[in-house]
Amino acid sequence: MSVVQFEAVDRIFRSGGAEVGALVGVNLQAERGELVVVMGASGSGKTTLLSIAGGLDRADRGRVTVLGEELGRLSERQLARMRLTAVGFVFQELNLLAELTLEENVALPLEGAGTGRHAARSAARAALARVGLDGMGRRFPDEISGGQQQRVAIARAVVGDRRLVLADEPTGSLDSETGVEIMKLLRTLCDNGATVLLSTHNPANAEFADRVVHLRDGRLERIEERAAPAGREAAR
Repeated sequence: MSVVQFEAVDRIFRSGGAEVGALVGVNLQAERGELVVVMGASGSGKTTLLSIAGGLDRADRGRVTVLGEELGRLSERQLARMRLTAVGFVFQELNLLAELTLEENVALPLEGAGTGRHAARSAARAALARVGLDGMGRRFPDEISGGQQQRVAIARAVVGDRRLVLADEPTGSLDSETGVEIMKLLRTLCDNGATVLLSTHNPANAEFADRVVHLRDGRLERIEERAAPAGREAAR
């Protein structure tokens, strides 16, 4: 069973009487342990695709299934629950709260889902260690580098038992060396069983992918299958 599956998905935006197809007839799937990179110019539909996969937006037509659940059949409350417990997000802006420690930032989704404070903080420390920030949980976001902040955002996306990570341009504001480190980390997460759906402008990020999806004007232009991603060996 696919972790994510899009079947003939359309997303139409309306402005001034005109209709713009942000996504048009998109068919796509991502399996457990896969890193799927979505590429395309600005306005091609990358962010819309990730937003729909995470239940932040809804398709106008077609069917979207995530972790066995058809999203069109779920209420807003059920979608919110899925985001807190099974789907993690890495946003372009990171959205770390400056007044909270790194540990507190990472624990937020678990605490929002009802996990007790002690258990949530323990899981947060484990997630920080998983992304190479062991022992840094008491620091604040403005005390660490941009690359480390990105790692915190990834730790928040995978804390607990979230099996799907949606990453929107996670290396866009980083230097090339730090960007490679982040991609190695995401590749390792997939090799350990997570599924990552990642949007990017950077062709170098495609080297870490199992599959590269090319979008143009909301349409799926082509899919490249990669039997042995170059980043898989680099991540080890």
